[in-house]
Amino acid sequence: MSVFYTLGTNLARLCFTAFARWEVEGREAVPPMGPLLVVSNHLSVADPPVLVASIPRRLHFVGKRSLFRNPVAACFLTNVGVHPVDQDGVNLDALRWNLRLLQQDQTVLLFPEGTRSRGEGMSRGQPGIAYIAAKSQAPILPVGITGTERIKGYWQLPFPLCHMKVTIGEPFTLPIIEGNLSRPVLEHMADMIMNRVATLLPQDYKGYYAPQEGRKQHR
Repeated sequence: MSVFYTLGTNLARLCFTAFARWEVEGREAVPPMGPLLVVSNHLSVADPPVLVASIPRRLHFVGKRSLFRNPVAACFLTNVGVHPVDQDGVNLDALRWNLRLLQQDQTVLLFPEGTRSRGEGMSRGQPGIAYIAAKSQAPILPVGITGTERIKGYWQLPFPLCHMKVTIGEPFTLPIIEGNLSRPVLEHMADMIMNRVATLLPQDYKGYYAPQEGRKQHR
């Protein structure tokens, strides 16, 4: 494991323990080895470091290419397992990168919504998550996060001063689909994955995946 990753993980745990009410439920469900696809709802820039601190395996994930403009930041991000991606369009390089890591028995973190929630709970998951899951057949670990929406920027990470909870569900795999993975099939499979995440969240965080009559905003 990278020295940078270990240092960053320990620093995050120190800050979250000292300056937040940080809860993690379900760590025992994390498989200790083998390929693993971690999927979570997305509320804040704090979510990746919170998950890094909460999940006892090294996570690899993508980040906006703009974060890599500074050479020092680029060196740190690369060493902690972040891969640069463009924000617009389908990123085939990122798909290949994720699949390659899973083939090497690594752990990949994905936020299937594609962007942070804007106060209305979960958005619909993008079909890319289903493509990666179907092609790799890696176990999927659903995770629900609450409270990090109160962290508004990177400057607040050392002193979160809020209640954050990470709920880790049981790993599962998607059914094997024979033939072509059409968009409707991928969308259906993405919804299956996101519903597993939604079951770990309070009602007002479920958003698109809440029962119609139960949808409401969270703050």
